[in-house]
This record gives sequence, C-alpha cells and structure tokens, in this order.
Amino acid sequence: MNSLLALDNANNPMGSWVIIVYVVLIGAMMYFMIIKPQKKQKKEQAALMSSMEIGDSVMTTAGFYGVIIDMTDDTVIVEFGNNKNCRIPMQKQAIVQIEKPTTEIN
Repeated sequence: MNSLLALDNANNPMGSWVIIVYVVLIGAMMYFMIIKPQKKQKKEQAALMSSMEIGDSVMTTAGFYGVIIDMTDDTVIVEFGNNKNCRIPMQKQAIVQIEKPTTEIN
C-alpha cells in the first residue's frame, strides 16, 4: 500500500501543491468571512462609544431606552422613563444604539 502512495506522489509532483493551495484558499475564506467582519464590527462599536455624550437617548442590550445623565471612562448612568428616580449605572459596552437629541429651530 505504501508503495502505491509513493508511486502516486512520484508520478504527480503537483499533488502537494494542490493541498497547499486549498489550505491557503480556506484560510483566505475564513479571514474574509469571519475575521474581517468582526474587526469592522469592533471598529463601529468603538466609534459608537466615542460619540456618546450626556443627553443622548440610548438603547441598552436588554432593550431598555433611556437618556445618559452622567459618564465616566467606562460607565454611564442612564435615566429610564419619566420617573427621575430610575437611574442605573452600567458599562458603556451595554449600549447598542445612540440617538442624538434633535434641536428644532423655528
């Protein structure tokens, strides 16, 4: 059996190159389908975190809507609903959507 494999490789020296090409193609596919979109998503998330300001309306990962009333480096205090006593500190990463307040000029 080993003599058949050795004979096959001796007759087809390009066989090992085909395997290398397949491995490179699979690696490239994984990069463009998995790694690159994750990097893009991280970049968008970082841009979202840097644009956050006091007074912005936000949505949390739990689906709650509120307004940012205070911020530190890695945490924010969000006020939920009309009740001024419902203020919850949370990490900035818990915010998934930001809506800037609109100013109407008459």
